[in-house]
Amino acid sequence: MQLYNTLSRKKETFSPIKSKVGFYSCGPTVYHFAHIGNLRSYIFADILKRVLEFNQYKVKHVMNITDVGHLTSDADEGEDKMLKGAKREKKTVWEIAEFYTKAFKEDMNKLNIIEPNIWCKATDHIKEQIDMIKKLEKNGFTYTADGNVYFDTSKLDDYGKLAKLNLNAETKSRVKKDKNKKNKHDFVLWFTKSKFDKQEMKWDSPWGEGYPGWHLECSAMSSKYLGKQFDIHTGGIDHIPVHHTNEIAQSEASFGKKPWVKYWLHGEFLVLKEEKMAKSIGEFLTLQSLIDKKYDPLDYRYFCLGTSYRKPLTFSFEALDSAKNALNKLRNKILEMLEYPDVGKKDTEKYIEDFQVNINDDLNTPKALAAVWGMLKDEKVNNKDKYKTLIEFDRVLGLGLEEIKLNELPEEIQNLITEREHARLKKDFKKADDLRDKLKNKGYLIEDTDKGVRWKKA
Repeated sequence: MQLYNTLSRKKETFSPIKSKVGFYSCGPTVYHFAHIGNLRSYIFADILKRVLEFNQYKVKHVMNITDVGHLTSDADEGEDKMLKGAKREKKTVWEIAEFYTKAFKEDMNKLNIIEPNIWCKATDHIKEQIDMIKKLEKNGFTYTADGNVYFDTSKLDDYGKLAKLNLNAETKSRVKKDKNKKNKHDFVLWFTKSKFDKQEMKWDSPWGEGYPGWHLECSAMSSKYLGKQFDIHTGGIDHIPVHHTNEIAQSEASFGKKPWVKYWLHGEFLVLKEEKMAKSIGEFLTLQSLIDKKYDPLDYRYFCLGTSYRKPLTFSFEALDSAKNALNKLRNKILEMLEYPDVGKKDTEKYIEDFQVNINDDLNTPKALAAVWGMLKDEKVNNKDKYKTLIEFDRVLGLGLEEIKLNELPEEIQNLITEREHARLKKDFKKADDLRDKLKNKGYLIEDTDKGVRWKKA
């Protein structure tokens, strides 16, 4: 199994540290609905987890919920996202966090994303974050200025290795720079002097009442549940230069120079009209907005599978329509296999090998899907074996194919088909045609064959 490691900038053969794979995913900041660009990242992490399990690895998957301390910039700049949500909806930050955490988990379920083994909220792990700052303080990596505790990046000789940062390059910022920083890449570990009004989330600490910096939570929580070293950390490519860079810095400064995480995997952006989809510009599509346009959430999942997680994916409704049509065709193929299980003699061995080779090549879902369709179109392959193999492939794809059952029709649709059959028997072909059109409008295509009436989803 080959995975592209951002740290080395190359594909590496996956070899876990221990028998159980330790896997941490950067989760959402729960101040708004997740947009479909965010959700692409979680589909990618879900595919990774499924591929690991497909390869017989046991996985311990941890995902955080950021409900405190995240600013609109990944650095210590901009507006507090949680306060931004609270002001927008005239609620407390606690109410905002609870509402959008629930909404995010509902989106995960609709997309058939397997929940992590452990959810961990930043506000439930303040003690662990304070303990990590104490350790960094003891190890000589902190300083205090104007009441806030900073991480001193100059004390770490390989700071920025993940992003291959040029530490001497000028950085541009739209907001006022922090005059208290000794070095431009230093970052806040603990805020006691908040620049925001009505800061609700505050805790006692050795440095005064305040709240943790954003980067700290992931290091503190992942090490609590996965240990001082673990296998895989995922997130979006936007996390590479600041958030993940700072996670590595504070973690390795706490635990020692050995690599904190072995494999770093990052998903590319979903783009719309050549512009990165970001909530900060207010132009984003939610999963519910796709549902409102009559798309199945799994249409979007299939759409994401058509492009490597490491390539930008341009969203359009035309492209989503193509994915929807392909998924419906796939479901209709299943009905065909179930109805005629004895058709074909050849086994599926070649296609199993093709699928495994491609999915184990850095999660190459486009080629894995090509192997699926190659098998489905091969009329020499036995339908019963084809179905069993497809369901096995779906352990990775996560398209809910096992739920497709033969002759499971809504009562209304079954009644319309029966009514049409009666019309045909009476040679009332106009009524039969009208009923065919009515069924099509409801999403069902009717075909008259020598073996009787067959139907499939439109």
